[in-house]
Amino acid sequence: MAKINTQQSHNALNRLSIRTTEEDIEQAENGASRTRSVCEDTSSELQQVVSMETKGLTESRRSSFTGRGALARLSQLVVTLRTWATSQLNHEDQSPDSFLERFRGPELKEMSSRDSNTQSMLANSETRGRVKKKKKEVFVIDPASNLYYRWLSIVSVPVLYNWCLIVCRACFDELQTKHTILWLVLDYNADLIYIIDVLVRVRTGFLDQGLLVKDAKKLKEHYSKTLQFKLDILSLIPTDLIYFKVGINYPELRFNRLLRFARMFEFFDRTETRTNYPNIFRIGNLVLYILIIIHWNACIYFAISKAIGFGTDTWVYPNISNPEYGRLARKYIYSLYWSTLILTTIGETPAPVKDEEFLFVVFDFLVGVLIFATIVGNVGAMISNMNASRAEFQAKIDSIKQYMQFRKVTKDLEARVIKWFDYLWTNKKTVDEKEVLKNLPDKLKAEIAINVHLDTLKKVRIFQDCEAGLLVELVLKLRPQVFSPGDYICRKGDIGREMYIIKEGKLAVVADDGVTQFVVLSDGSCFGEISILHIKGSKTGNRRTANIRSIGYSDLFCLSKDDLMEALTEYPDAKSALEEKGRQILMKDGLIEEEAANSGSDSKDVEEKVERLESALENLQTRFARLLAEYNSSQLKLKQRITMLENKVKK
Repeated sequence: MAKINTQQSHNALNRLSIRTTEEDIEQAENGASRTRSVCEDTSSELQQVVSMETKGLTESRRSSFTGRGALARLSQLVVTLRTWATSQLNHEDQSPDSFLERFRGPELKEMSSRDSNTQSMLANSETRGRVKKKKKEVFVIDPASNLYYRWLSIVSVPVLYNWCLIVCRACFDELQTKHTILWLVLDYNADLIYIIDVLVRVRTGFLDQGLLVKDAKKLKEHYSKTLQFKLDILSLIPTDLIYFKVGINYPELRFNRLLRFARMFEFFDRTETRTNYPNIFRIGNLVLYILIIIHWNACIYFAISKAIGFGTDTWVYPNISNPEYGRLARKYIYSLYWSTLILTTIGETPAPVKDEEFLFVVFDFLVGVLIFATIVGNVGAMISNMNASRAEFQAKIDSIKQYMQFRKVTKDLEARVIKWFDYLWTNKKTVDEKEVLKNLPDKLKAEIAINVHLDTLKKVRIFQDCEAGLLVELVLKLRPQVFSPGDYICRKGDIGREMYIIKEGKLAVVADDGVTQFVVLSDGSCFGEISILHIKGSKTGNRRTANIRSIGYSDLFCLSKDDLMEALTEYPDAKSALEEKGRQILMKDGLIEEEAANSGSDSKDVEEKVERLESALENLQTRFARLLAEYNSSQLKLKQRITMLENKVKK
């Protein structure tokens, strides 16, 4: 009996190996897309072998390390390993949020399918793989990426270093001579970053018809045609080779390094776009520009004083033979103080004596006036922008206060209105989302709305089951509303024109007395859809069936009847699901007539169909009239040509 069982298991194993080999060959021919089915077949075969071996073990008591026991344990091990590998792969493929994945599903699936197609092509066709290997992949930096932004921050450091210290070293000889080795190291490190920056620019992509260009030849041609390429080349000219002839204490030979200023401006522009505090950054950026101008003006003042002669008159820098004015720190601070007084138009500086001194002071006064006007204008605009939302909100409150006083509104109602405005401002809910997002396309608007209100929308049942296209339509039509404590959202018997979704807050379904609470609705609940769906057989029609009152401050999303019907027109399945849900609620409450519900088409549906037919007929009439006009015009032209031909023949 044991031999027979051993033979059966051996045959089963042979069948398994032969079948698996054939499936492996078929998989190699058809691609990697059938891997899962092969694994499932192999797993089932292994499980059959395990069951056969388990039955055989009950009949014989042989060692578990040889014969059938070893085969069964080996099969169990293979099945276990396969299950573990599959679970690990599935765990890696999981998305962090299935709700958001469903909305953005096409893009993610497109990427995954592209990857799988690439793998299958590599497995099936070696020639395609060789062609791809022959193509050299060029590393291209996307100008919108974080890597490019970080590189701009690195390049801005040597640019700012050159703009601040080259002119200072050129004017203050003592600063240059005391730290020569330090300046040489910093200078040539800055030059190295400049050279690397040129290589980065060569590999920086640009958009052509909305796509990032990654061709190395096109990138070089594009960069070489720009003005910045010429400035970059000029900034790298090794003018400091003249050091070998005149000495190393002439840093003014490196003034061409200042031509790389565009990189620093680009870094500032991108930082202003990325930062969450743009007004503060603009103020800091303006102060930096002013300090650099004052710094340069101080250096030029000291250089003019040195050219004229220290202490020769009252305007120039005092004689440096005086120990008090011979220190490097005093030289720079005195020049900086003089430059600040001039450029801020404060004055109180010694009057110029010579003609060149007068010209320099006049030029400084003009620059100072421009700086002062720039400071006043920019700071005023920044302060007004910072307080723009508060000023606009306060204007709304003031206008409503004036209206309530003019109409003699009661103090109680006036206090409720003011508290409602205070709640909006305190909780930062005064922003008009439609006004802010009006310049974005509908796709981005919907994606932002879903990300912002994701926690609420995930709790709404109708959004969980609807299609991605309908989700976009509905989200774009939602309007936020805020209700105060004790406000009625709807009353029983009112005509329903909107449905509501609770974003935040608590609502109570109350009796007619307004005190007895039947149930409390919380975040994610929706109501009001029954009265706007026109469910067949409803006894209430389009009337509200309950009183709903806000317990505290409540934030709701409102969806009007017209917007909902417009969105559901193209999605009949979702409309049927909503109607079925409303029909079940009405049947539970006994507010539906079963005969009318089971009867034929509703009169309102017939009216809608008639209206559609009328609109279609009007379109057909318009098209027919257009075709008739074109036909008459062509006939008239044809008659004119025939008349012209007849006249020519007669002549």
